Parts: sequence; structure tokens; C-alpha cells
Amino acid sequence: MPDEWKRLPMTVPFGANDGPIIPRPALTLPALRQAVATVAPSRLPEFFEELQDAFVRAGEEDSVVPIRMFYQRWGVVVEIERYPATARRLHAAERRVDSADPEARNQAVREAGDIVRAAHREVAGG
Repeated sequence: MPDEWKRLPMTVPFGANDGPIIPRPALTLPALRQAVATVAPSRLPEFFEELQDAFVRAGEEDSVVPIRMFYQRWGVVVEIERYPATARRLHAAERRVDSADPEARNQAVREAGDIVRAAHREVAGG
């Protein structure tokens, strides 16, 4: 593991041996684009579609808020996906949300929420 990765904070609830596969990227278009291409390449079309939507909304609203929200959202996606075990836990929880068992559904919602909230905290600076 490169030395610069060892200095990154890791307070998202991760499983054992779930180190990051890439360093946390800056919340900039080039850094996020490269990170998504690395950790979730199948989501690049979604990334570019949401990017275009954010810029259109920014122009319509005469505000940078939609662009900042785009960066934040994709920073969170990357924060989760750069930890493979955490991403697997989130995706498994997302699949269980459709369970016919109310307790399984509630547990899945709680687990997914915990993972996403923790990633939001990390992206916001811990």
C-alpha cells in the first residue's frame, strides 16, 4: 500500500481487510471522472448524464449549487465503491430492500443508510 494511502482517514464502517483500492479523490471533475472509471466503470454513463443535467440546471438556476451537489453525490459514490467489501454490503442491502419480510427490509434500510451517511461524513471531511 502506498504511503500516502496510509495517511487517509478511514472512519467509514468497513470490514476486515477492506482497504481502499484508490485514494480518496478531490471533488473535481477530472478526479471524480477518473475515480468512477476505476472503481465503478459501469456507472460512467450515469455519471456523464448527471454531469450534463447538473450543468443544465446550474445554467437555468444561475447557481453553482447543482454542480456542487453533483460533486458531493459522486464523491459519496466513489467513497463507498473504493472499499470493495463496503460496496458489496451496500449493494446487498439495496437488494434486500425489496424483501417481503418487513424485518429484513428494515434492517437493509438501516444498513444502507449507515453506509451512505458514513460516506457523506468522510467526503465532508470526517
